[in-house]
Amino acid sequence: MSTVAQKPITADEFFRMPEPVDGSKQELVQGEIVTMPPTGYRHGDVQGLIYLKLKLFLMNNPVGNVIVESGVRTERDPDTVRGPDVSYWSAERVPLSEKPIGYPDVPADLCVEVVSPRDRISQLRKKACEYLNGGVRMVWIADPEDQTVTIYRRPGEGRVLSDDAEITGEDVLPGFRCKIGEFFK
Repeated sequence: MSTVAQKPITADEFFRMPEPVDGSKQELVQGEIVTMPPTGYRHGDVQGLIYLKLKLFLMNNPVGNVIVESGVRTERDPDTVRGPDVSYWSAERVPLSEKPIGYPDVPADLCVEVVSPRDRISQLRKKACEYLNGGVRMVWIADPEDQTVTIYRRPGEGRVLSDDAEITGEDVLPGFRCKIGEFFK
């Protein structure tokens, strides 16, 4: 019996697919769909708090847009589309007047991943490298278990902040600052 190799799907084809009826999350990895189960309550709470802090800042400082679970292209031919928990695009990359229907053709400036109970930190570090290699300028990995955020600006070089330490947007989101603990209230 022979098997027929399936042609990798593109990011545009992936975008047009229906959402899974079971609520699972999907990403496109080198043309193949990867399905993950829903993340859970605590994960969603931390994701929401990070989004809220960034959104409130941007409402007073309209320099870009923050989005929840929007696809970010990290590779082409075959395409990879990751779904960070939170992402930020500066107005330089996606003008404020534009609201792309699908996945923007440019990488996000900031991608945030929240660790869920099923995640392995090594996988999230690898994903952070993928984001950075794809043109994302900064990646945060927020860990609800130990209430830390690891900041990546270069592949393999993370800086861990916790408790009362203050996270900033650095040159990616100038003026943004927040105590790490506020992401985990």
